[in-house]
Amino acid sequence: MVLALTVVGSVVVLVALGLFVFGLRRRVIQRSGGTFDCSLRWDVPEKTDTSGKGWGYGIARYSGDRIEWFRVFSYALRPRRVLERSAIEVAGRRAPEGEEELALLSDAIILACVHRGTRLELAMSEDALTGFLAWLEAAPPGQRVNVA
Repeated sequence: MVLALTVVGSVVVLVALGLFVFGLRRRVIQRSGGTFDCSLRWDVPEKTDTSGKGWGYGIARYSGDRIEWFRVFSYALRPRRVLERSAIEVAGRRAPEGEEELALLSDAIILACVHRGTRLELAMSEDALTGFLAWLEAAPPGQRVNVA
């Protein structure tokens, strides 16, 4: 009986510690500001896929001329993807369709982009989209920015 209580107590402590570290990581990422909730689907086929598969929920952070994208459900302190402002081409925007409505946040707008030849989609709120497009258009003089 004592062994069972010790094991259960250890599991509870480990779960609590894991959740604490998980929350601490998010605070560290958001500490520098300029973050927004952003789902990402990488290497998207040319035909629109509304199945809801492939989306990763994350946090995007502005960092100079880059956007750093972090998975929400991860302990990594390094970004999973880094998008260079000069390499992002916006191909269009659309509302979530089909099962995507369940996979994404309720107010999400999907932005189709190309980054260094890789097709991707970003899903974010209307406010975050406005900020993202303003950030893209605010590129220093001489940089090519393609916003559809």
